[in-house]
Amino acid sequence: MKTMKNFILLLALTLGFAACEKDEDKIYLSSLEAGELVATESNVVLLQENSKDIVLSLAWTKDVLQISDPGLSAIDVTIQTLQVSTTEDFSGVVNESSENSLSKAYTGAALNALAKSIGATPDVANNVYFRLAARTGNNMIPVYSNIVKVSVTPYTIDMSMGYILNTDKEETGVVLYSDASDGDYKGFMGLTPWYNFYLKEGNGAVWGNDGVTGTAFVLSSEDDDEKRWNCWSPGIGGCYYVDVNVNTKLWSALYIPSLTLAGDLSGEMTFDRPNTKWTYAFNAVQAGNITLQISGTGKLYDSSTGTDDDAAKNTPVAFVQSGESLIFGAQAGNVTVNVPAVGECTLTIDLSNPKQWTVEVSSGSAEPEPEPEPARETLYMLGISEGEGGWNFNHHLRLYNEDNLGYAGVADVNAPWGYQIGIEDGDWDAVYTLDGGDADAGTLAFEVGDGAVNIPAPDGGLYFFDVSLKALTYNSKALGSDIYIAGLNKLKDEDWTFEPLPAASAIGVFSGSITITQPSAWGFKIYLFDGNWDYVYGGSAGKLYYKGADGITDDATLAPGTYTLTVDLINATYTIE
Repeated sequence: MKTMKNFILLLALTLGFAACEKDEDKIYLSSLEAGELVATESNVVLLQENSKDIVLSLAWTKDVLQISDPGLSAIDVTIQTLQVSTTEDFSGVVNESSENSLSKAYTGAALNALAKSIGATPDVANNVYFRLAARTGNNMIPVYSNIVKVSVTPYTIDMSMGYILNTDKEETGVVLYSDASDGDYKGFMGLTPWYNFYLKEGNGAVWGNDGVTGTAFVLSSEDDDEKRWNCWSPGIGGCYYVDVNVNTKLWSALYIPSLTLAGDLSGEMTFDRPNTKWTYAFNAVQAGNITLQISGTGKLYDSSTGTDDDAAKNTPVAFVQSGESLIFGAQAGNVTVNVPAVGECTLTIDLSNPKQWTVEVSSGSAEPEPEPEPARETLYMLGISEGEGGWNFNHHLRLYNEDNLGYAGVADVNAPWGYQIGIEDGDWDAVYTLDGGDADAGTLAFEVGDGAVNIPAPDGGLYFFDVSLKALTYNSKALGSDIYIAGLNKLKDEDWTFEPLPAASAIGVFSGSITITQPSAWGFKIYLFDGNWDYVYGGSAGKLYYKGADGITDDATLAPGTYTLTVDLINATYTIE
């Protein structure tokens, strides 16, 4: 009653007593009048495929206090709560949400999560009841709207598995496992250098690298390619223990270069990357149980190290045995396995199933599948700067996109006879030549001998080249007298602007003064053309990387002041001094 008395006093002050023509006139407030609730659907079948679509909408009229004088209106102090339950009398589990508007829309994912929270059974039709509760204060008895019944068939959400997607967001067949279904997904992966991927949860959420910060090993689930990039692994291929935690929005990759056996067997195991297995071939002198220890030293990459190999943290790795499974950790324990027969045998540690890692010995030799040939780090532009003289392997294109076998680089062009693209240092036959096109762009052919035609070179000068051995294409673009810096001294909420860095006397080198006033929030980057965000170099430790996600952060370690920044595009290096 105290709440109601305060409300009437507030109403009286608001009206200023102007509504009373006579002292004996009285204005009466009556209780809330219930609103009407309606739903757009009476039957909803949920699927993963419609998880992002609006599948159900609710709307209602306002619950209002009644006032005896039709010429007046009461102040709106109602508190609205939408209640949802699988029991018609709302005696079971009830989901409540405060509502300030007159409608609510559910996506498939939201409605599925709501159904799960109130105990609805997956994959069958459940009666789900909705009603609106309105009150004028937290200690007041609510007034309820009509009850709306909707048949909802939710789908099963398995939050224990994290599915690895490729850059096209297609499932790869590789999964990570969250034992507690709590958003922390772990497991082993056989990765190629600079492997790109996303992770999808059972509820359909897709996680990639945070594109706003651009910081490696930081996660984002934004449904925007500008704000969510693919994750990328370090530049070393092999065995990784991957931990993706969507709660902390961080992930890490623990590279394991080798595993060493001790005990009844001693030696170095071999990693079978495509199958995510470690193997060791040996000659058994007797059948029966053997006991061994398995250990090594890994290198941990996370948000504090980025993909810098020198910064990666040395981390002990080992296995212990638990029944028929292996447990991964830092301290090795005894592992007992049965040798089935005398003679040639193979010890196999199978890490492909994140729910259970196993070890066994089998008779015979189990040779790992041959590795597909990894992408080369470097291509060679034969003849690009040699004029009419001899050709050599001194001019490089560097790998920047493994999926597309994309290579890029800058060269000082002086090639009246055109040029070729070599793939092996010193091998004049392993080259790409012209299939069709001109000096600016065209297609490549892997051809030598009398039928080969050199790729036409642009006019002399400094040019940027971009080559894809997967698409068999090449492109070139002339550089100007300046390149550009962006991001220096910029805070998180500041827009980047292009600042010119002029050409130096040495060909391919650009140098000028920069003033550091504060560490840049995301690092700074080098852009080849004014206003063009596509042709960009990131970098670290004095090296430049075309389309590198990491900005140059050397300014964070330098005192405020004026420095000379020198960029060598031909050799892909930089200095600040």
